[in-house]
Amino acid sequence: MRTLLRAIQADITTLAVDAIVNAANHTLLGGGGVDGAIHRAAGPQLLEECRLLGGCDTGDAKLTRGFKLPAKYVIHTVGPVWRGGTHGEAELLASCYRRAIEVAADNGLHSLAFPAISTGAYGYPPEPAARVAANAVREAILAREVIREIIFCCHSRSSLEIHAGLLGT
Repeated sequence: MRTLLRAIQADITTLAVDAIVNAANHTLLGGGGVDGAIHRAAGPQLLEECRLLGGCDTGDAKLTRGFKLPAKYVIHTVGPVWRGGTHGEAELLASCYRRAIEVAADNGLHSLAFPAISTGAYGYPPEPAARVAANAVREAILAREVIREIIFCCHSRSSLEIHAGLLGT
């Protein structure tokens, strides 16, 4: 089975997939950007479930239910803050994508959507971040054949163009 990889421009909170990935902060208790949007759309039960998780380390991922979202689950991952690219940012970012796919596969999920992790408030430059994401996802799905579809959900037209170019779509 081959995994379908595609890039779209959309609001990730509207996607009816098995799981959406949240670019969260260490507390998992909500924040700005995509994190805040997911928490608002999912409702207060998401915050209640996140409180039970005890936070999340950079590069790791944890699963919650999706509550009021069309997605059944949310996989929360904490991306690195960009500090010039010489502090292991690429490996930490790649780990976010790999761990999210591992969590999805381990829970029998078949479709997931990623935002452009770390490219907002955390300052990771969009093009290098997209390259890391595409490479990490391609590598991870080889070991996790249960995943049927991965969507790179882009907030902006420029992000969509970068991701689509890297995916060859």
